Amino acid sequence: MRRLTAICAAAAGVAMLATGCGSSDSGDRTVTVTGTGKVQGTPDVLNADLGTEVSATDVSAAVDQANAKAKAITDAMVTAGAKREDIKTSDLSVQPAYGPEGRTITGYRATNTMHVAVRDLPKASGILSAAVQAGGNDTRISSVAFGLEDNTKLLADARARAFEDAKSRAQQYADLSGLKLKKVKTISENGSGPTPTPMHKDALPSGAAPTINLEPGQQTVTFTVTAAWDMD
Repeated sequence: MRRLTAICAAAAGVAMLATGCGSSDSGDRTVTVTGTGKVQGTPDVLNADLGTEVSATDVSAAVDQANAKAKAITDAMVTAGAKREDIKTSDLSVQPAYGPEGRTITGYRATNTMHVAVRDLPKASGILSAAVQAGGNDTRISSVAFGLEDNTKLLADARARAFEDAKSRAQQYADLSGLKLKKVKTISENGSGPTPTPMHKDALPSGAAPTINLEPGQQTVTFTVTAAWDMD
């Protein structure tokens, strides 16, 4: 009776397993590999976090001014084409401001931050420009990022590419072993969403509406599949 020698190999996320002792005719042989698929698509939404930051000598004045500026920014974005239901408050804060010695309170700083999702991308630049003009020197844009809301088709394509990559790897290992690839035993997946394209802005000046240039670029969707095949 010949004895089988178990061989374990791990390289670049690929594992080949031979199991079973006794007759080679009855031993089970499997190959387990991991495949990756990547596809790119054009973003269909812009997400921005922006708002206002004002300073005043007392809390009430600071809050009132921040609220007024936030409302002006919101109204301006809606007028420029944003949907009001796509604008939501994300943060409110009031903090004391101290003098040079760090002990005496000299005033208060209030912030009112909102998140806006722009799905009509040709209007995105105008919407942000309108927000900056409405908020003036008190405008703050903390982040801008393009993304994919509907990535169903891209995920399906990435999944298919990942499986084909895994199958190709498994076939190569079967060929190297002098065996034939048979049916799939197990499949597990680990998809990942699109990689966002972030941009960051600082406080912007008041006056005429500035021109804000936006480049959506491409979003990458990655999918990983681990599968095991019988070999004979």
